[in-house]
Amino acid sequence: MSARSCSRCERVTGAQIAILALAALSVGLGAWTVRRDAPPAWRFAAPVPLVAEGAPAFDTVLDYTAPAGQAHSPGVALGEGGFDILWFEGSQEAQADVDIFAASVTRGDGGWRVGAPRRRVTRAALGAAMEPPQLVVTLGNTIENENASGALYTTAVSVGGWAMASVADVRMGPEGPLGARKLNLSPLLNRSHLVKSPMVEYADGSHALPAYFEMGQMHGVLVRLDARGRVRDAARMDAPGLQPIQPMIVPQDATRAVAFLRDFDAARGRLLISRTTDGGRTWSRVRQTDIPSPSAPVAALSLGGARILAAMNDDPDAPGDLRLSLSEDAGETWRVLHRFRADEGALRYPMLRRLKDDSIVLAYSKGTKRGITAHVFNAAWALQQ
Repeated sequence: MSARSCSRCERVTGAQIAILALAALSVGLGAWTVRRDAPPAWRFAAPVPLVAEGAPAFDTVLDYTAPAGQAHSPGVALGEGGFDILWFEGSQEAQADVDIFAASVTRGDGGWRVGAPRRRVTRAALGAAMEPPQLVVTLGNTIENENASGALYTTAVSVGGWAMASVADVRMGPEGPLGARKLNLSPLLNRSHLVKSPMVEYADGSHALPAYFEMGQMHGVLVRLDARGRVRDAARMDAPGLQPIQPMIVPQDATRAVAFLRDFDAARGRLLISRTTDGGRTWSRVRQTDIPSPSAPVAALSLGGARILAAMNDDPDAPGDLRLSLSEDAGETWRVLHRFRADEGALRYPMLRRLKDDSIVLAYSKGTKRGITAHVFNAAWALQQ
């Protein structure tokens, strides 16, 4: 072997050693980071009981019909002086002209006031705010990100349809997105996760995000986040032969919660359910209930302990109607409190949120995705129906 060849071998060996050293350093730093970060504590924030006090109160605060196309899937983002109702609107679901709209609802001396609907997140603005910037072709279900003031989680699609969607963490300013990043939830190019339901609070002040996977074997998932919004863990809600999506999770105490899930297959016609007894770390096998469902999501809210208020399309003779029901045994049996009748089309995709003054917001799509309706009522009204 020539001296020149030996010199080359030495250079290659030196490069290899440097690479191995950097790899070892990376592994060491990663291990140090894991040890340094405390594992998440899987204990829910105990729901505060909602007491039916005062006179019954009920107001319709929004009754909006899209001037053209569709307006669908409301979310509710809470604020100091009231709340925002969010929805996606465009010519048709999953099309390239869909943006996120919002209407602000505030309480004044004369009662509730609602502002004019406005575009809150556009596809172009979100794409420009993404790190790195990228094309966003359509937007979908959007909820409040309770980890950060004024932030949102939205369902964003850069290519394909809903099965290729990602969940975007969007930090908002007065005029729209200031910054955004996709949550790292899937090894499949980080695709096929969507959101629909409100976040779940934990006793340490952190939150978890109910989400669902829509490619291949569909399933629900509870994504555990830290205070900075980083994904720390995920727990799956699944069952062979079923297609559970859009989990609505209601804690009962520090360790127990129930998840209501939509079956993507409308032919089975039943609401799905799963339960946890370890703070959401693991979930029971998803099973069918006796509750009829036309493959429609449920909104549910804890009233404290085993008492749950829910809005669902559970009348097989009138699947377009939305019924408000009460369970006092953590979702095993239900008593209907009130029926919201669909004059045209169907009332679907309900959302329930509890306000800081203990009023309750119920929002839903009307006319089979033609518009958004929202009501505010108190527990006295709901429980005296």
